Amino acid sequence: MRLKQELLSQIERLKTPTDIQLGSPITDVQLEDEIVKKIDKLTQKVEAKNPNLFPLFYGINLLDGVWQLQYSTSREIRSLSKLKYGLKVGAVYQVIELTTQSFVNLALVKHRLGLISGAVWVTATFEIAKEKSYPLPDKRLNIDFQKRYLAIEKIAGITTPQLNPFKVVPARNPKGRVPTFDITYLDETLRIGRGGDGGIYILSKLDNCEILKQYYPS
Repeated sequence: MRLKQELLSQIERLKTPTDIQLGSPITDVQLEDEIVKKIDKLTQKVEAKNPNLFPLFYGINLLDGVWQLQYSTSREIRSLSKLKYGLKVGAVYQVIELTTQSFVNLALVKHRLGLISGAVWVTATFEIAKEKSYPLPDKRLNIDFQKRYLAIEKIAGITTPQLNPFKVVPARNPKGRVPTFDITYLDETLRIGRGGDGGIYILSKLDNCEILKQYYPS
């Protein structure tokens, strides 16, 4: 699909050499307004060509597996792009398991000088939202965040298993409302979604990712 490839190519061209090396997603914080508008318009065109209408009914099996974030305008991802003390976010993954209706959001973090590396991840469960106006499951998921993990993998090149993770706390769900996520485009290799704050998430499907295994909570 031409529009899909155009969107992914444009995002890839906007990445810096460091972004490419670390696998980091880009956000609208890093870009000029005109470029953000261009990506948004192109994203909407791709969403309009969604091959799986009612994706949670006709294409739900496509959700299963490992996804890597390529671009986002969400508040949470934007905050990761502003890390202090020389830290920079690397690859951001989402691992979805349909059998347990759960997922893990994982962000790798590394110091610019290689002094420290680690990760933060959040576990959650989900269920398909029931919309009175639709007879079939459509595109909305209700989310229940479970736990947040903080881990340091290495300090000055030395592996630190005792710090992986070093902190586990309950994840916060918004008070008075259920977090939601709308899947607006879904095929075998690309997923586009919008969070409750309206932020865009553009993710590509991975065949596998060995690095995830060391961060999975037991």
